[in-house]
Amino acid sequence: MLNREKNTSPAYSIGIRFNIPNVPGVLGELCVAIGKAGGNIISLGGFDVHGNDLTEDILVDCRDEKHMQKVVKVVEGLKDVEVLNVYDRTFRLHEGGKIEVTPLLPLQNQEQLSMAYTPGVARICNAIHEDPEKVYDYTIKKNTVAIVTDGTAVLGLGNIGPKAALPVMEGKALLFKEFAGIDAVPICLDVSSEGDLRADELVESIARLAPVFGGINLEDIAAPICFEVEERLQEMLDIPVFHDDQHGTAVVLLGALKNALKIVGKNIEDINVAIAGAGAAGVAIAKIIKSVGVSDIIGVDKDGIIDCPENEKDVGKLWFEKNTNKDKRRGRLSDAVEGADVFIGVSAKGILSVSDVKSMANKAIVFAMANPEPEIRPEEIEGLAVVIATGRSDYPNQINNVLAFPGIFRGALDARATAVTEEMKLCAADALANCVSASELSPEYIIPSVFDKRVVDQVAKAVVEVCPVRGVAAGSAVAGATNMA
Repeated sequence: MLNREKNTSPAYSIGIRFNIPNVPGVLGELCVAIGKAGGNIISLGGFDVHGNDLTEDILVDCRDEKHMQKVVKVVEGLKDVEVLNVYDRTFRLHEGGKIEVTPLLPLQNQEQLSMAYTPGVARICNAIHEDPEKVYDYTIKKNTVAIVTDGTAVLGLGNIGPKAALPVMEGKALLFKEFAGIDAVPICLDVSSEGDLRADELVESIARLAPVFGGINLEDIAAPICFEVEERLQEMLDIPVFHDDQHGTAVVLLGALKNALKIVGKNIEDINVAIAGAGAAGVAIAKIIKSVGVSDIIGVDKDGIIDCPENEKDVGKLWFEKNTNKDKRRGRLSDAVEGADVFIGVSAKGILSVSDVKSMANKAIVFAMANPEPEIRPEEIEGLAVVIATGRSDYPNQINNVLAFPGIFRGALDARATAVTEEMKLCAADALANCVSASELSPEYIIPSVFDKRVVDQVAKAVVEVCPVRGVAAGSAVAGATNMA
């Protein structure tokens, strides 16, 4: 396994446009200087020669913002190089947003206008008024999901508010469209209240928006309010409500865990699992693995093995207290990990040590999924754990929610589902696991790539077969799920 401690990333990529003398060796000196500074050159643009000068564009991946500045400074310090322009490629990609609304039909004359809008549209309105289910046939509802957040728990960033959360929601909408053909709308709610009032405001706001959408994807809402909001909305609404931070993570984790256990030759009913992180993802993971037979689970938060005081109000921690840690163990993370078959981290950077992993059971499995930095880097425990997964794309076995939510919503929308059930989640996890064949399965490949074109189709088919549906025959729903256009 490569040492990635100093690896560069496209997330910190710069473009540099420069001018140099058109003589041998100068461009080579520039490239060598960037390499010595730790930059990874990924592209050189087409040469533009003007007499004795050569103008060129170079793209360089760096490690972080400080490293980006260092590389630019090195280039600017070369005596034969004139820097004309420097830009941050990630910021440029986001300029103007990442999604847009486009029409599905032409609007070029009075005839088309009369049918698309007034007076013809009134006929469609009346038809839906007489039969509300026709809204799925004649509006965007059948293929549209709301991505809703209050910006209180943005991955890796925390409580940054609704405006700062918008780029993430736009990105989620982009993934919905790219992977499943679903039109998703980012909705970032400004909710100023706290506690019960905050939950009330979120539920009311989302419920009032619901008529437009075929499903609701809750995103980056802090625990424990997220649990209440999802539960109340699903009771109120007749469309699927899915908190991806909980269930998307849990579904992909379960699919990966099933395949990892095949490699180490252990039964899911026999393993013991330590989970670091008692927020939305940690609770959902604990619930889903418990539902498939894992009986020995220990939850750990920043204070150690979860042991709730009498006045504890966090419903996630209370669930852990009631449903896990059957032997009533106490202590820190190291105490929970000792002898464990599986470590699952959805917590914070660097909290798991090498000695912790050494104390785990034989043929250990480590899922260190904190982002952007895992609980422990894979290269630190190479040879100590048999299977290692993270949430990052630059290591094998990326546990990424995009493997779950596009297919789950694709199936739910195609079937006109009324909810996302536990059975749907379990079937989605099995579908993910089955995307990796026995001949492909290895410690470095327990879960398919997010770019595997089979994933959405297989997950959607599995979901459709167990969907609670409204007025659609199962056979036609299954047929619809195979059309991802």
